Amino acid sequence: MLAKVEKAFKELLACFQTAKLYGIVHPMFQKSLDKSYAAFEDVLALRQEMIIGIVGDELAFEKEIFFDLGKLLRPAILYLKERNIERFAFYRGLSKDELGKFVGVLVGPKEYFKADPQMLLAHLGVKNISIGKLKINDQKDNDFFTGGQLELYNSSVDRVSQVLSSVLNSEKIDPLGLKFSLNNIIDGLGTQRQELLKLITVKRYDVEIYVHMLNVSIFAMYFSSRLGFEKDDILDIGVAALFHDIGKLYISRKTLHKPDKLSEQEFSRIKSHTVLGAEFMFEYVDSLGILPVVVSFEHHLKYDSSGYPRLPLLRKQHIVSSIVAICDVYDALSQRRGYKQDYSPDVVYNIMNKDKGSSFDPELLDKFFRVMGFWPIGSVVALNDGSIALVRDENESDIRRPKIEIVSPVDKKRLVDLTQETALSIQRYLNPWKEGKEYLSH
Repeated sequence: MLAKVEKAFKELLACFQTAKLYGIVHPMFQKSLDKSYAAFEDVLALRQEMIIGIVGDELAFEKEIFFDLGKLLRPAILYLKERNIERFAFYRGLSKDELGKFVGVLVGPKEYFKADPQMLLAHLGVKNISIGKLKINDQKDNDFFTGGQLELYNSSVDRVSQVLSSVLNSEKIDPLGLKFSLNNIIDGLGTQRQELLKLITVKRYDVEIYVHMLNVSIFAMYFSSRLGFEKDDILDIGVAALFHDIGKLYISRKTLHKPDKLSEQEFSRIKSHTVLGAEFMFEYVDSLGILPVVVSFEHHLKYDSSGYPRLPLLRKQHIVSSIVAICDVYDALSQRRGYKQDYSPDVVYNIMNKDKGSSFDPELLDKFFRVMGFWPIGSVVALNDGSIALVRDENESDIRRPKIEIVSPVDKKRLVDLTQETALSIQRYLNPWKEGKEYLSH
């Protein structure tokens, strides 16, 4: 089946290239269309539908990614992505006329894709092909963002939980589904950054380790995007960050949540999670690459190599390990847990900056707080005039003076850029599950 699917899509893109060269009325195009349609008939005779996704710069079908085909057809893939086409679905009943019209749309002006290209296909009478952005399931009309950012986050948590459980049980995983989820998170960070970051700033009381791993993945993708990494690399960083603590899931919850001081044996066991994690991820190098192995092994190594695991020779942390190390500690300190004291954002900032140059790359840490801000998006804060505000956006020029919205008292409700209104300042942080709880509805 995979060989037939690969052939069908290869013939489709060959037909697409022929149409670009000769147009859709040339005999060469008709010959190519015949070959393409015959390949699709072979697939759709065996299944109801064929869905192809573009993940990064690769083509994917169900659980398989066609790396070799992606490399061969890279220019065509980039062309499609520029037109916001990352998903193709072909259904049984497809006619050659529909396939020809579909290719005609693909080679048409870029303006076609400023609106909904699916509407254009429908106008042309094409009923058995759908195109658009990636989705995480095979339902034609169920877009991943339906329901908003909370559903995006919660759906991602569910998918992450499934994948991590599979890894711990040495089972096969669905790398395509995982990358679909992370790709949609990247898109969410691009379009609704404030809402998604707010969800991971204000957390539930009892947060499982796998949610921490997802949070670190989101932070790492957002941070790396602001550092200028390409989207393909950001996706790889997100996957590596997601698995950074996989070894820790193998350790007893009783040990991890123990309120008393850990014994030397217990602490040694916890420290072993980096090596355990690397060993787990070695089993998935073919599907996820080597980066998750490196990050699992190195994320506690520290910038000056004084961390663990202890190595016979000093080595510099991989830059992705350094990024994940910062995001890991930031989320762990910010996260509310029953067995430790809550830390306000200013305390988190001070704790992490004490370790600048030892635990953390100084330049990366400075950039991280310029991106995330001293007071994260979603923070509930009290101002020096007695009013209450929510942090809405950061100011990289002055991380202590973000853009806020005053929400109380009601007669003062307004948006304020604290770099412009110097008479106002943030006096203190309000815990969102205690004195700040009444303002979360804003």
